[in-house]
Amino acid sequence: MNGAKIFDSIKNIEIIIHDHKEEIEKLDQEIGDGDHIFNILRGLEEILKLKDILIEESPEFIFKQLGMKIMTTVGGSSGALFATLLLGMSKKYDPAHSDLNNISQMFNEGVQSMKIRGKADIGEKTMLDVLIPVSKSLIDNSNETNISKVAEKISFVAKQGMLSTKDIIATKGRASFLGDRAKGHIDPGARSSQLAIEAIANQFIIS
Repeated sequence: MNGAKIFDSIKNIEIIIHDHKEEIEKLDQEIGDGDHIFNILRGLEEILKLKDILIEESPEFIFKQLGMKIMTTVGGSSGALFATLLLGMSKKYDPAHSDLNNISQMFNEGVQSMKIRGKADIGEKTMLDVLIPVSKSLIDNSNETNISKVAEKISFVAKQGMLSTKDIIATKGRASFLGDRAKGHIDPGARSSQLAIEAIANQFIIS
């Protein structure tokens, strides 16, 4: 893991999110406040601006700076939560371990921090319905040597988590005010999170 790989992943996330911009915006207009996609794209744009400054720094320093940048420039709950994810990840980097072991521990710490910050858990029609299962899958497979196999697993898990939100009644955010009317709609945060996981996983899947 190094700065170049981190920023390559972020760029790939930006590309896939931008390609699905209209879809995510429509999902958010159906059950949210419509600003999720703009906050996500703005956050990605802002942190990519830091590439030349941070690319040679250590992973923990990079993630901390990215988290702080999002926290100070991106509005909405998604900005605060993704900042929390990155800041949490920065605390668990250990150069003595393999990349996969590092990523699994870092991602788990970030997701746990998001749960606390958002006072949310799996089954509440949020991005955590994607991120918690992905985190668990990474931990379960942290000693796997076939990275392509792990990438395929987390991509599948992320998609299943995203699709599960369609039949969940929201208990967090604006969608919670819709009650049963939120059923039948995929959560926009879950969709953008799933796409981000897919973008990263695709870098390691050998076709």
